[in-house]
Amino acid sequence: MEFRVLRYFLTVAREGNITKAADFLHVTQPTLSRQLKDLEQELGKKLFIRSSHSIILTDEGMLLRKRAEEIVNMVDKLEAEFSSMEETISGDVYIGGGETEAMKQIARVAKDVQFRYPNIRYHLYSGNEDDVTERLDKGLLDFGILIQPADVSKYNHINIQAKDVWGVVMRKDSPLAFKDTIQAVDLLNVPLICSRQAMKQTFSKNELADWFGEDFDKLNVVTTYNLAYNAAIMVDEGIGYAITLDKIVNTSSDSNLCFRPLEPRLESGLNIVWKKHQVFSAAADKFLKEIQEEFPKFLN
Repeated sequence: MEFRVLRYFLTVAREGNITKAADFLHVTQPTLSRQLKDLEQELGKKLFIRSSHSIILTDEGMLLRKRAEEIVNMVDKLEAEFSSMEETISGDVYIGGGETEAMKQIARVAKDVQFRYPNIRYHLYSGNEDDVTERLDKGLLDFGILIQPADVSKYNHINIQAKDVWGVVMRKDSPLAFKDTIQAVDLLNVPLICSRQAMKQTFSKNELADWFGEDFDKLNVVTTYNLAYNAAIMVDEGIGYAITLDKIVNTSSDSNLCFRPLEPRLESGLNIVWKKHQVFSAAADKFLKEIQEEFPKFLN
């Protein structure tokens, strides 16, 4: 299977039309069609359902698209890393993480590094622990920013002592909005929107589950989410109350939403993780060294 053909396949999948893809790739339509047929024969699977004006990916085609995107991203990253091996430090740093105000600390480090090495570029990927660690394990990310609770046992990591406060995002006209803090008993009989990561029972210690205690299994979870932006939309539409971190959802005066912290207070820390025995690009290595030097200052 040739890498060039994978790029052809991804272009056709993106354009949804052989003619448009051929024009974009600057190849003839018969040449492109032949390459796709050869790819299907090589894999022994039908990748497209063809019509007169468009093509639709089969289930096998969807799988190939996902894997091909990962391969192409990896090759692009590898080429960029070799291009950056020059006397002048340049290149790309790939960082994935969840939504947390503590990302401001990561941003400060990134700014300091970029000030000294202006040819370094950053690429951010947002996702929960499963999203980030999957891409980290595949080499598509250099670093992951994981919100506790998270399994960091198989990674090198730095524990950042910045704390995010857990609470509940709700409509300002909700019955619980008059309270200053939210207790576990307040949440037993209301529809809840919860983070999939925070709901996991696979951690040796799950702080959110411990906070609820024996009532954890009694919660009426109507929706789960991996990023809080969409969860906030669900709250605004009246679906339920979102258990989330403070300062990542707009609860300003012009918003329909408000935030109330949990009582007793519940906080989560942050971990910066990277693969053990990782060989970094020059740019990523500079970023890591700055992380290791600067974060003790942030802990004071």
